[in-house]
Amino acid sequence: MASLFRAVAPLIRPAKPSTLICAQCRRSFVSSPSLQSGHNKWSKIRHDKAANDAKKNATRSLFTKNIALYSKLFGPDPNHNPQLANAIAAAKKSGVPKDRIEAAIARGQGRSSEGAALESVTFEAMMPPSIALIVDVETEKRLRALQDLNHMVRKAKGSVTSSKFFFSRLGRVVFEKGESGLDVDQIMDDAIEAGAEDLENDEDGNIVVWTQPTATTQVCKAVGDKFGLKILSSDIIWTANEDTKTKLDAGQDMVNFVELLEALREYPEVQAVYSNVSRGSMSDEEWAKIEQHLDE
Repeated sequence: MASLFRAVAPLIRPAKPSTLICAQCRRSFVSSPSLQSGHNKWSKIRHDKAANDAKKNATRSLFTKNIALYSKLFGPDPNHNPQLANAIAAAKKSGVPKDRIEAAIARGQGRSSEGAALESVTFEAMMPPSIALIVDVETEKRLRALQDLNHMVRKAKGSVTSSKFFFSRLGRVVFEKGESGLDVDQIMDDAIEAGAEDLENDEDGNIVVWTQPTATTQVCKAVGDKFGLKILSSDIIWTANEDTKTKLDAGQDMVNFVELLEALREYPEVQAVYSNVSRGSMSDEEWAKIEQHLDE
């Protein structure tokens, strides 16, 4: 038996590699230029998608902000609040999801869409080189929100520390110019009586009224109702003091800063983001990425 196996063994040989495809052809299937081309194409698609998502989120935030404002000022029922009804209709037309609209109405009443009371939180941080950040948050779970924001800042190489001294706290109401023809002089006396400290026109001709934070709602109602002016926005904002503004140049610090701003804007409980950043040495496109995520 053993002799029979020895006789057969030489006949059993490993199969040779197939020669149906030549070596040159095989190399063409794994050439690096094809992989690089696909990589570049995917990178461009991902970049374009990120830019479009940022624009979409900014637009949705504007609509939900107005919905929350009109809910707060005139009540949550659109059947008895034409300003709110118009804001909801505009949001739906622009594709704002129903759940975000309902959450904005509830937020105007100081509660979540589930009915829980919301707490306002001011989150402070610093980013390299010396950029101050203030984030306004409304949440039903304060500790969880603070932990999440803490993680975002540290991941972006920043630190959680006091930054309020870089800013001033002000109330701001913007009335639409509309067809009334009213200007600042015509509403000034009533605005001052309601608590206004300064009035001006913005670049579109709308009337901007500056107040102390506690007088913002009173100015909205007193001036808006008397003169029939549409309220474009009503905010209590943090405005950076001119002598504290810090220039940011293109580089890794800028990349980290933009990534943080994007993360903050995607966090549903963040209502506004303020900074003392100013433009250093960077392209228009790079600066636009920063501006689109900041409130003024």
